[in-house]
Amino acid sequence: MKTFSFLSNSSTITGFILLGFPGPREKQIFLFVLFSTVYLLTLMGNGSIICAVRWDQRLHTPMYILLANFSFLEIWYVTSTVPNMLANFLSDTNVISFTGCFLQFYFFFSLGSTECFFLAVMAFDRYLAICRPLRYPTIMTRHLCTNLVVSCWVLGFLWFLIPIIIISQMSFCGSRTIDHFLCDPGPLLALTCKRALLIELVFSSLSPLPLVIPFLFIMGSYILVLRAVLNVPSAAGKRKAFSTCGSHLAVVSLFYGSVLVMYGSPTSEHEAGMQKTVTLFYSVLTPLLNPVIYSLRNKDMKKALQKFLGT
Repeated sequence: MKTFSFLSNSSTITGFILLGFPGPREKQIFLFVLFSTVYLLTLMGNGSIICAVRWDQRLHTPMYILLANFSFLEIWYVTSTVPNMLANFLSDTNVISFTGCFLQFYFFFSLGSTECFFLAVMAFDRYLAICRPLRYPTIMTRHLCTNLVVSCWVLGFLWFLIPIIIISQMSFCGSRTIDHFLCDPGPLLALTCKRALLIELVFSSLSPLPLVIPFLFIMGSYILVLRAVLNVPSAAGKRKAFSTCGSHLAVVSLFYGSVLVMYGSPTSEHEAGMQKTVTLFYSVLTPLLNPVIYSLRNKDMKKALQKFLGT
């Protein structure tokens, strides 16, 4: 039995095999073209939002600063998986190095956690704007906004650092095959020479927290927002209040809806196939749709994008 250890010499480490989306050559080429297009559109869409916020003075407000950071995050989130996936479509081996696998593992989970924290902060911003409109400028200052942005990035990248370092020090035996298009903790832990129940328990305990805690915070914020909106006497006032948070709610629904399907559904014989499909949705398609949602539902953003693109 061959063992792949992080601490072994380079001749021992040959990496893992990502099965991805197996099929004939024609299917691989089609998927390569499809996801190359999706990737480029994602970069262009989120990049346009960043540039529009940067160059339009009217958008230099906490709401749009958070949105620009969120778009920047989405670019790196999709970049943590898609380029390697594209390379595997054209590869005959689908091998990812040991180091590359754990780097992808770390960045994918860290960026995903950071996204959850940003969604929570954006919900807090909408709560202040609707429920505390008179105090909003004095509470959500540029200083507080900057601190919240930095906190999201730092907390997101520290959350999984120690568990991933510990897992990377373990030895892996037998099959190197991971039935996924990215290095996922479930298949990785299944390849260890000896089950480490404590590490599995720590990881399974830490993993849901960046999802659950921000989700509860978001739900709490929108319950308070809904209560405040229902007290608005005019229909026009209610529509205006809902329009300020409609885009954010749509993005939260897309992201958390797919994640809940992933982690909330019972195990089945099609688990691996469903995992790949759902992970593809929230890690690749959601970053593509976010710029569309924000540009279609937000008049200020739509005007800024039209000005930036010269249309």
